[in-house]
Amino acid sequence: MGWLSKIFKGSNGKVQEDQFYNEHSENQALDDPSTSGEEVWNQYENEDIDRAIALSLLEEEQRAKQLVDHESQLKEDEMLARSLQESLGSASPPRYEYGNGQKSQPMFIPYPTGYRICAGCYTEIGYGRFLSCMGAIWHPECFRCHACNLPISGYEFSVSGGYPYHRSCYKEHYHPKCGVCSQFIPTNPAGLIEYRAHPFWDQKYCPLHEHDGTPRCCSCERMEPRGMGYVSLDDGRKLCLECLDSAVMDTNECQPLYQDIQRFYETLYMRVEQQVPLLLVERQALNEAMEGEKHGHHHMPETRGLCLSEEQTITSVLRRPRTAGGKRTMNVITEPYKLTRRCEVTAILVLYGLPRLLTGSILAHEMMHAWLRLQGFRMLNPQIEEGICQVLAHMWLESQLKSSSGSSSDEASSSSSSESMKPPRRCRSPFETKLGKFFKSQIESDISPVYGDGFRAANHAVLKFGLRRTLDHLQMTGCLPY
Repeated sequence: MGWLSKIFKGSNGKVQEDQFYNEHSENQALDDPSTSGEEVWNQYENEDIDRAIALSLLEEEQRAKQLVDHESQLKEDEMLARSLQESLGSASPPRYEYGNGQKSQPMFIPYPTGYRICAGCYTEIGYGRFLSCMGAIWHPECFRCHACNLPISGYEFSVSGGYPYHRSCYKEHYHPKCGVCSQFIPTNPAGLIEYRAHPFWDQKYCPLHEHDGTPRCCSCERMEPRGMGYVSLDDGRKLCLECLDSAVMDTNECQPLYQDIQRFYETLYMRVEQQVPLLLVERQALNEAMEGEKHGHHHMPETRGLCLSEEQTITSVLRRPRTAGGKRTMNVITEPYKLTRRCEVTAILVLYGLPRLLTGSILAHEMMHAWLRLQGFRMLNPQIEEGICQVLAHMWLESQLKSSSGSSSDEASSSSSSESMKPPRRCRSPFETKLGKFFKSQIESDISPVYGDGFRAANHAVLKFGLRRTLDHLQMTGCLPY
């Protein structure tokens, strides 16, 4: 100990001894004559020992105080670090983006406090910085984007399917793009992605395109994408290239389809005895004929077909129009056609330029009007008449879709000689098949009281009682069976 060395230092002892004798000789008269020099020496020695012990105790107390101060500093630093991490966690908690724009931030921890395994490389994380996010621990270089496989070094990232993404990569893969302008659909003031979408087709587009004059196809109702020009018909309608591929453009081209509809009615034992003229017309001619027709209920905002029962003169499309380089049909040749009333039905008019399946469904609908009038059905409620006509259009589309999918049985062996003269079955493209399903869904989901509610009521009766019994009940009572 330090105090022992101070006691046994010879120089200090000698000086103390000389000082003792000097002081003793000067004050000898004052001292007790009975006190010996050895006793005085022992007294001074004891005082030095006591002083050395006190000095040593003071040094030990200072060391202990320094040690306590060091430990308290360590505890204070640890508490400061913990409070800093907690404050960082409370100020910017890890947040994950699941397609709704919410951000996420990885938390950097400078020093590990235990045995940890990286969720990326599955090796132990040693000393140094690491990330704590998505419920796991990562080396900073192992926390990578699932799309580009580059490390995520920023403070924000997105999560989809349990995988992290750069926000830019996530936007590129998951943020919807407009089907019209091909740009990312912008967010609204609330930070949410707001877009419009067709209920059948997978086409999302910016809301502004509904008001900026972007045209729609008059058949499939899809909006025209930028850089993909739709064909302009002479009556102002637009037709997409996919619908144009199967479009029926003139009256002569429509005759085989008309014969196919007649055969369909014959299979239902509903032969139309009289040959009713069929004419493909432009929009203006159809609207004029609709105004001159006294009977019937028309599906607004645009009528695509009409069954005439009045004597009129109609302008018919005689020859298929030619498509110019600017994707506009030109040189539509028409001729006047005098319709003379010899029975309850004078003609069936259908809008030209529509795909074959849509044209056929319109024909099936209008032919049912003709059949009802020729069979003596009088003064039917518009909802009932239009509803049963929609049922026939729906049945024809269903038969076409079944035949294209190969689900119908092979009828070649049982066909008659007249049936053997039928034209070969067309091979439909996948788009045309989907287009037929769209027309079918349009009939099923129509919200109009006359066509939509009328179809659902008539279709319910047909499914429950059959077509023949439903028509018999309708002819006798003027109402659908329930």
